[in-house]
Amino acid sequence: MTEVPPALSGVDTSRPSAARIYDLMLGGCHYFPVDQKAAAKVMDVVPECREVAWANRGFHQRAARWIADQGVSQFLDLGSGLLTVGNTHEVVREIMPDARVVYVDLDPMVARQAGPALHGDPNAVLIQADLRDPAPLLADRQLRGLIDFSQPVGLVLTAVMHFVADGSNPWRLVRDYLAALPPGSYLALSHGTSDGVPPLATACWQDVYADANVQFHPRPQAAIAGFFDGLELVPPYEAAEATLVHLGLWGCEDPALADSDSSRWGYCGVARVG
Repeated sequence: MTEVPPALSGVDTSRPSAARIYDLMLGGCHYFPVDQKAAAKVMDVVPECREVAWANRGFHQRAARWIADQGVSQFLDLGSGLLTVGNTHEVVREIMPDARVVYVDLDPMVARQAGPALHGDPNAVLIQADLRDPAPLLADRQLRGLIDFSQPVGLVLTAVMHFVADGSNPWRLVRDYLAALPPGSYLALSHGTSDGVPPLATACWQDVYADANVQFHPRPQAAIAGFFDGLELVPPYEAAEATLVHLGLWGCEDPALADSDSSRWGYCGVARVG
């Protein structure tokens, strides 16, 4: 069994956390019994949920690496979750050794864990903030110290906007962030869906997050495509049309092998700004 860390001051261990559940699914160790119980409930109905998490993580890494390969050397990773293996700064620095990365997450445990993980790294920082309030975040001194908005930025929003309710207008929020980026920037976004997924499985996943720090709002492909309005979608793999695809397909070498059941729990895409 994965070791459960001791409680941290300011961290709510009485209800599950989306960041901690995701960490558990990826084989991490930053979770509590309440998160284990929530994850077990999902796994009873969705046995492939660990593969779903890894499918999303794979897209995140492939997309970030691809954006860096286009010459982008600064990244804003919103709703980053707990830092685990193959984080954004590690992946993009394989291409851009001097890449600068700002992580943002609301969860206090993410902030606590990121301190030691990023200690001594002058080009990577985590800011504890709510992405639903873009103006103060975009004006943050730490963010402005690393991100030069006169140069292209990689905006990473993987598996986070499905935790933003319609009432907070997630599409407007993404547009607000994109408005701050210059031409040549890129958006990488993945989002959970209920398209083609058994209704019982979707309901179970939503029920688990009903008592969590954020709730789960899966959306159909058309609604997810709205996040990319006005942008130039990148073809997801060689000879493909520029469109949204399931998680495993973006950046794949063999679409037939990559299109697994676990990857169909979400849609993703990468698009160029301006």
